[in-house]
Amino acid sequence: MKMTQSGTSYDAVVVGAGFSGLYALHKLRDHLGLSVRLFEKGTSVGGTWHWNRYPGALSDSETYVYAYSFDDDLLQQQDLSTRYATQPQVLRYLESVVERKDLARDIQLDTTVNAARFDETANQWVISTSTGQTVTSRYLVTGLGPLSAANVPEIDGIDTFDGQVIHTSKWPETHDFTGKRVGVVGTGSTGVQLITAIASEVGELTVFQRTPQYCVPLRNRPLEPQEIADIRSNYKEIWNSVYNSGLGFGFVESEIPAMSVSPEQRRAIFEEAWQKGGGFYFMFGTFSDIGTNPEANEEAAAFIRTKIAEIVDDPETARKLTPTDYYARRPVCDSGYYATFNRDNVSLVDVRETPIVKVTPRGVVLSDGAEIGLDVLIFATGFDAVEGSYRSIDIRGRGGVKLADHWSEAPRGYLGMTVAGFPNLFTIFGPNSSFCNNPPMISSQVDWIGRTVGFLERSEHTLIEPTGAAEDRWMRQCEDIANQTLFPKVESWIFGHNVKGKPTTARFYMGGLSTYRGILDEVTENGYDGFVLSS
Repeated sequence: MKMTQSGTSYDAVVVGAGFSGLYALHKLRDHLGLSVRLFEKGTSVGGTWHWNRYPGALSDSETYVYAYSFDDDLLQQQDLSTRYATQPQVLRYLESVVERKDLARDIQLDTTVNAARFDETANQWVISTSTGQTVTSRYLVTGLGPLSAANVPEIDGIDTFDGQVIHTSKWPETHDFTGKRVGVVGTGSTGVQLITAIASEVGELTVFQRTPQYCVPLRNRPLEPQEIADIRSNYKEIWNSVYNSGLGFGFVESEIPAMSVSPEQRRAIFEEAWQKGGGFYFMFGTFSDIGTNPEANEEAAAFIRTKIAEIVDDPETARKLTPTDYYARRPVCDSGYYATFNRDNVSLVDVRETPIVKVTPRGVVLSDGAEIGLDVLIFATGFDAVEGSYRSIDIRGRGGVKLADHWSEAPRGYLGMTVAGFPNLFTIFGPNSSFCNNPPMISSQVDWIGRTVGFLERSEHTLIEPTGAAEDRWMRQCEDIANQTLFPKVESWIFGHNVKGKPTTARFYMGGLSTYRGILDEVTENGYDGFVLSS
């Protein structure tokens, strides 16, 4: 029997108004007819794309596949003016989805979910918010995002700095860096985008680099009218290929081992990919084994190192910018990153050679005693990925067990969406979800959640939760697959290395989107294998 909304009771509560939460609201409300309330702590919808407004922010998935696929008309109306969508474009797109599907009437902004407790007597979730509300629901769906909890390093004296301190995930509504001395800490994907975007605006730019990156040009550009027409006329085939691929980026993933062709052919293929642009394409569209074969990986890495040497004028700066480890992090794209260091107003500090010792009112002091004067200090230091966004919510399952305690040794879950001991909790993009283009992965999970909730609504069962054994099995499977690649062999946020004291373990299923979707189908067809169904 379905509950109807009555005061503070809902069939489902959704947390977060990004790609995940908006689709979950639409799926549960409009497809299943449930009463749903979505809580969002921000002042508008958009999730990651609401918060991350820093200069240069854009998607490195091509625009036409960085979208929902559930609405043909919405696809036809999507802004495809550029190959890659900027932050304002993505935000406008999500706002258009809210308007088109009339989602706003069930979204409550400026509201943080503080706690969620499973009531075993009533078999429902009790949710409390920052506005003083307490609501109940039978289903709790979290769309918190894997990259939403800012990671700010602890640096002595940071509170004494007289200038402006900014983290890229909490960008101010307005900024003016004209003529100012700006320091940027961090050179991951966000840092690369930001540094390239503001270099011509600031007076002096100092980049504090811990880990040099293998960067590949993005090659963003306006799309021609014929390109747009071709995309819109082939969406059925495009999305079929996306969901039947490993990464879901819309390009054909290579099946050719790197060492099966001649050195000249390898160089030509890498060069073609470099000119075409796209970090994921360079890593996965050129050869099939760059992420698994050390020899193939070194060929790709050596090619990028050669490019760095060709682009950067100063040999010492080029040395600092050149990685020497495996090319096995999340691919980073740029719009002229390496060339930025040829500017007279840009300098590079390698904090592994000369670490930051402290921050003073005037700037940053390095281990060699040098003090770099700054007016603005920007942290592009990424996120406490995957589980970090859950730390601010007191979530308790059966027996009052805290989710934080359940995840004390490592973030745990089954299929990336469910947690043992937490009935009817669905964590979109939770621990060990598929490593791929985010929107099709999110859509795959929300579609499965919709099927599962629909099953419960039609059956005598009211509760679903995975067994501890299924959770253990999924964790081992994800670890085993990750260990067949080169990705665990470098320090990366993908495995938790960027946050001090964080357990280092697999946080993604790296077996591919198509295989992941097949597993979801198999679990469902086998009567929800690995789950306990009860009433």
